[in-house]
Amino acid sequence: MNLKDLSRKLGLSPTTVSRALNGYPEVNEATREKVVAAAKLHNYKPNTRAIRLATGRAMAVGHVIPVETRHEIVNPIFADFIAGAGETYSRAGYDLILSIVPDGDEARVYREMKSRGNVDGVIVHSPRQVDFRIGLLHEIAMPFVVHGRATGAAQAYSWVDVNNRRAFRRAAGFLLDLGHRRIGLINGLEFMDFAIRRRTGYLEALAEKGVAPEPGLMRSIEMTESLGYEAARDMLAQPNPPTAFLLSSMIIALGARRAIEERGLVMGRDISVITHDDDLSYMKNGTDVPIFTATRSSVREAGRRAAAMLLETIATPSPLPTSQLLEAELIIGQSTGPVPNRS
Repeated sequence: MNLKDLSRKLGLSPTTVSRALNGYPEVNEATREKVVAAAKLHNYKPNTRAIRLATGRAMAVGHVIPVETRHEIVNPIFADFIAGAGETYSRAGYDLILSIVPDGDEARVYREMKSRGNVDGVIVHSPRQVDFRIGLLHEIAMPFVVHGRATGAAQAYSWVDVNNRRAFRRAAGFLLDLGHRRIGLINGLEFMDFAIRRRTGYLEALAEKGVAPEPGLMRSIEMTESLGYEAARDMLAQPNPPTAFLLSSMIIALGARRAIEERGLVMGRDISVITHDDDLSYMKNGTDVPIFTATRSSVREAGRRAAAMLLETIATPSPLPTSQLLEAELIIGQSTGPVPNRS
């Protein structure tokens, strides 16, 4: 069955069917589900070879990841993003090319991808402030979408991001409303744009309540369980320890919980915890009742949206970049409560 046959069965135009299968955001969810179900029923697969011959495209998208031990990609968040993006690529008949490159070698790899023509576009991961990759990709005319934002970039670009600043401002505000005034922030590495925005939201919430920030209650770390444990352990060992933690990932939260329990404290009673990114496929936040109070955003959905945006850019290049800012929900779990009376 070809695209025209499938379109005729559905009573839709070939363009609508193609856009639905490619995950383009302008197609409503009901239509998308109807098209995807029909494609599965009739075993419809895009003819990738025919598309390559007709369009001159590689029908592949690149993801370039540096081999860097401090890089945020080492955690399961990347796997969920790739899973979401991969769903969109697969529906559109695109392949995913993942390139693991030596540190500092990204520029060469991007230039080679462009000269060889083995990808039609790329997704940029973990942007930093004034990220050099944005200028480079504009220079070589490679279609791209950024997962996140790069504050200070000289040129406009397309991006999909969660509202990190608002999520952490709201989470810190929730803890402050519970009476907490000593809130430990254990953040990601703060050369990364998302971590800078999260710290900003945290500081804004403190300022609204007239609470002075304390450097001893703020840490910037690679997001691993062991470093989360060490950061929480060190803060809890202070003469005047925090009564709450605001954490940048579920992985950090697991380490912080270990440090809390090691001191004989009960999370949610003796100390409150809010984490971010609890909606992960292989690291669930409890079942019926969430274990952690969390600012929840679906990384898999961000992957779907970034991939759809990139495929749209490849199909219909536009001089005007597009963007999608996703909001995080505040999910109340068992890990937060009023500030304890420590008298």
